[in-house]
This record gives sequence, C-alpha cells and structure tokens, in this order.
Amino acid sequence: MASAHIMAYRRVVNFLPRGQSFLLSQWIYNFPQQHKVISRTTGFCEHTKAQRALHTSAPLTVKLLSVEEIFAKKSLQEYLKKLEMEYSECVQAVSGGVSEEQCSEDELRSKRTKVSLLAPLIQSIRELDTKQKEMVETETLLKDEDPALRELAGIERESCSQDIEDLRQKILHLLIPEEEADLSDLVLEVTAGVGGQEAMLFTAEVFDMYQGFAQHHGWSFDTLEHMTSEIGGLRHASASISGPESYKRMKFEGGVHRVQRVPKTEKQGRMHTSTMTVAVLPQPTEISFTIHTKDLRIETKRASGAGGQHVNTTDSAVRIVHLPTGVVAECQQERSQLKNREKAMKALRAKLYSMKLEEETSRRYNQRKVQIGTRGRSEKIRTYNFPQDRITDHRIGMTVHDVKSFLLGEELLEEMNSSLQEFSNQETLMELLQDSSRDGS
Repeated sequence: MASAHIMAYRRVVNFLPRGQSFLLSQWIYNFPQQHKVISRTTGFCEHTKAQRALHTSAPLTVKLLSVEEIFAKKSLQEYLKKLEMEYSECVQAVSGGVSEEQCSEDELRSKRTKVSLLAPLIQSIRELDTKQKEMVETETLLKDEDPALRELAGIERESCSQDIEDLRQKILHLLIPEEEADLSDLVLEVTAGVGGQEAMLFTAEVFDMYQGFAQHHGWSFDTLEHMTSEIGGLRHASASISGPESYKRMKFEGGVHRVQRVPKTEKQGRMHTSTMTVAVLPQPTEISFTIHTKDLRIETKRASGAGGQHVNTTDSAVRIVHLPTGVVAECQQERSQLKNREKAMKALRAKLYSMKLEEETSRRYNQRKVQIGTRGRSEKIRTYNFPQDRITDHRIGMTVHDVKSFLLGEELLEEMNSSLQEFSNQETLMELLQDSSRDGS
C-alpha cells in the first residue's frame, strides 16, 4: 500500500496542468419538442467553438447524447471488446501463430490489412483503459491525510479526466469509417427550379455563396458552365471545386433549396416561394474511375451568348455524351475547344461516378430511415426566409439567423455543415452498433 502511495505521489508531482477546456459533444436522439431553443456546441471537433442558440423547427427522432453517455452504452463496450478480440486473433495469425493449413495466403493478407487498420483504434482503447485505472488510483489519494497530496491528487484527477475525454473523442472518430468519396474534389451543379426569374436570381446568389465558401477554405473554384437569365440570374451553372476535404465539407448541400421573400420582379409586394436545386458530385481520380473512349460521342458547336466575333465564328463549345448511360456534359466557358473539352470531361466523370456511388449505397439507404437524408437532388433540405431573416435546415431542424451573412458562404454556412456532419457521424455510429448487435445475436 505504501509503495502504491509513493508511485502515485511521484506521478502527481511530475504532473504539469494544461489548463485547456474541453467541449463535450452533444448529439441528438429522441428529441420530442418543437420550436425549443437549445444551446449546443459541435461535437467531433478538436478546438473549442463559441456556443450559439439554435432552434429546432421540427420534431427530431433522435436525442443528443454526450460522449460520456455514448461510452456508457453496453452496445459500444461490447463492440470495442469485439474489435480487440479480432485484432488479437489477426496479430497472432500474421506473427506465425497459425499454420498454413489453418489460414491461406489470401486470408493472411486480409488479416495483415485488418491489423494495420485497427492498430490506431486498439492503441487508443488501451490508452483509455490505462487512464481509467490511473483515475481510480487518484481517487483513492483524494482521501489521504496529507493535504498537499490531496491537492496534487485533485490536479491529477483533472488531468486524467481531460485525457479520458480526449481519448474517447478520438475513439469515436476512429470508429466511423471514412467514405472513399470524402477524399475527392467535387463538381457543383446549381439549377433554377420553380419560380421563374426569381428562382434564377436566387440560383445566382447560391452559386456565389458556394464560391465564397470555397474562397473561405482556400479551395480553387473553376466555373464549367454558366447559363444566365435575362435579368442577371442563373438558369444553370456548374463548377469544379478542388481542395482538402472539399467534398466532405460540401456533400450535405445537395438537394432542393427554397427561398421565401418579396422578389425584385414583384410589383405588389407579395411574398413568393421559389426553389433551386444543388447537386454535389464527387470528382473521381483517373485511377479509381475509368471511362472508355469508345463509349463517348464528342460534339462541337458555336458558343452561345455574349462574346463578339469569337462566338459567331469559332466552334469552341464542346458537348460529350456517354453512350451507355446517355449522360451529357458540356462546356463553353473557354475560347479554346481543348480547354472546354477537358472541363466537360471532368463534369462527365463526376456525373458518372456519382451514379456509381448512388447505386452502391441505394440498398443501404432503402433499408433504414436516414435522418440526414439521401443527399438526393429531389429532397427539400433548406429554407431561406428573408422576412424572418432565418435559414432552416429541415433534416436536423437547425435554424440560424442573418441570411445576408449566411449567403457570404463563411462562418454560418460552415457551422451548418459541421452540425450536419455531426449528425451523420452519430447516425453512422449507431447503425454500426446495431449491425454489430444483430450479427452477435
């Protein structure tokens, strides 16, 4: 007992307090009230962010859980133990503990891959276990007769608590599988919907918002198509966006965006409701996705719109048709036919890759109700209400105010996207635990 006291005392003496605050993530499950104001912070993040009062505009089927509450779930603890057992079995097999008769070369290769994938997670789980044991030891020292030791033990308890929360947060991050497309760049498409010229004006504002969002993150924004209306709106436009985590941060923007306001074209002051559609298409690499030349029909034509003699005399616009699917992409932004062909090809690749991903994930989406939504272009996801100066995302019931600032594509849009990512992460984790429970039963 004395030896344990001495070891704990040395550990406390060597401790240097960090003094950094930690944000518990607050996640939503079974939230029954409508229009209830809640103060929450974004989870799954490493840096402290200012709190903002949010409003739920619709009843949610989920309730916010803290990281501590999630780790108290029996299903999570069982899943972590299951992963530790799988890891140990794989390590034993690849280190020569299994004969060739028991495990083929392909199986060994698969186990080596699993070891490398699970190693960071297992290390964090073991570090968490060590810290929790240290916490128990420290708790006993808080009852010691020595006041100085009790004071130092209190400091170490804060340190252990901080480390435990950090490790739990890290484990949750590692549990959520990365989507292949998350590492991609993207092609953005915006199209005016119901509402005539007002819908086209709003489409232009949304397109500018995403250009501002790209600039806010330091991403490149290269316009591929830009079909304007008579009064300065957009019928349709597309752009290639490239930068770190660009698709991951924008993938929840796909769907129908609705605007409610008095249009510039309205003479009697009546409020109108118009819509526009956003499509966010992951841009595949040459390695991950191949298109055969024999499957393409490439057409050239004269560019339309303003541009002087060049428009009338040069066949610079390019239209590419993918024959097996009928998917079409075109570009006339550049004076060079070669550059337009490259941009059209980039758009075509993104459209075909998106179709491929939708086919692969459609079965999973059809088997369960997706809180965030399918990210499909037919789903109404957000309303921009100008008279009330609010933006409401209908998938998570989140409302923020200040439409003008939101349309700049900076902090408010970033906050909305972070919340959507947070909900998606929780949904993925809960689905993972449910699947594991079913497999084990």
